[in-house]
Amino acid sequence: MFKLHPQEKKLAIGLMSGTSADGIDAVLVEISGCGPGLLVTQKHFITYDMPDGLRERILKITAGDFGGSRELCLFNFYFGELLADACCALCREAGILPDAISFVGSHGQTLYHQPEPCRYLDSSDCRGTLQLGEASCIAQRLGCPVVSDFRVRDVAAGGQGAPLVPYTEYLLYRSETETVALQNIGGIGNITLLPAGGTLSDVLAFDTGPGNMVMDALAAHATGGRLRYDKNGEIAESGRIHDTLLSWMLDDAYLTLPPPKTTGREYYGASYVSRLLEKGSKLQLSHADILATATLFTARTIADAVNQFCIPAPKRLIVGGGGSQNPVLMRHLKACLPTCEVVVNEALGLDSNAKEAVAFAILANETLCGQPNNVPSATGANDFVVMGKISI
Repeated sequence: MFKLHPQEKKLAIGLMSGTSADGIDAVLVEISGCGPGLLVTQKHFITYDMPDGLRERILKITAGDFGGSRELCLFNFYFGELLADACCALCREAGILPDAISFVGSHGQTLYHQPEPCRYLDSSDCRGTLQLGEASCIAQRLGCPVVSDFRVRDVAAGGQGAPLVPYTEYLLYRSETETVALQNIGGIGNITLLPAGGTLSDVLAFDTGPGNMVMDALAAHATGGRLRYDKNGEIAESGRIHDTLLSWMLDDAYLTLPPPKTTGREYYGASYVSRLLEKGSKLQLSHADILATATLFTARTIADAVNQFCIPAPKRLIVGGGGSQNPVLMRHLKACLPTCEVVVNEALGLDSNAKEAVAFAILANETLCGQPNNVPSATGANDFVVMGKISI
């Protein structure tokens, strides 16, 4: 029977595949302790490429009207084996054997997220969230416990099942003297506010809106699928921002909802991008103009979230995720927040790309220690709960 000794140093793997579905982030960490006494050191990081056609398949499934029981059954095991492949590739690159790994924390791939009540059969109050990538495949291949399916327990406790990283951000970034905000720009943007000297109950976190998701889709459209994202913001840089289109984008009910709140591809996915392109076409805008406007829009959603909802106001905003590597987006963000220091994780000696994968290694560690690892003030849950299912 597996027993975790919290104070012992352990090698663990964290796995993350986000809403952009552009690869599996896999990180090797050394970890000991739990809760406020936790210590973690990043050892190695890779992004494991998705096989050809998988990203398109994921995007079709996440639209909500494709697939059935056979599709989900096969996807679950296919993606589970792919997650195990990513773990083995990470071990090879790090020069260690898989049997050196004490445990794995895997987020899986979100295929649908319905945190708000909706009607289903005879219920008008049905909610749910679905992440797949069979953890048993990883456990079988690596021979160690795997913690997965984190979001569902928070949803069962009345929460939105997201965001999940605020717990780990509280452990790693909190300060007694400075109010700090952390903005991740993945497929979706999410922010965490850590008031100076605050407790876990004082943490505020929510999704700010689209991160890279809309920009990535527009870049793919502009290049006929040749590019998956706007590298270095080059397409946006060549376009002109259109005020009418920007105003239309900012007139968005989600952006003014008070926290706790979450969103995803079901809101800012293909149908949103189609409406955006249709609006841009009516305004006779080029692809570059639409992308330039969408890039500023992403920065505005973040800045407006800081100004509207982050109290006390942060002195510093630490930005991570793929969007932090877009110089045009970062320039807009700094201009939109002139009184706040905006820096990337790398300026603090940290790795933006690995941040969320590290978070799932930490969340798994807390699960195995029996430590509550959600943040009700961020998710809206009724209770502190231990998230994650353990496959041994």
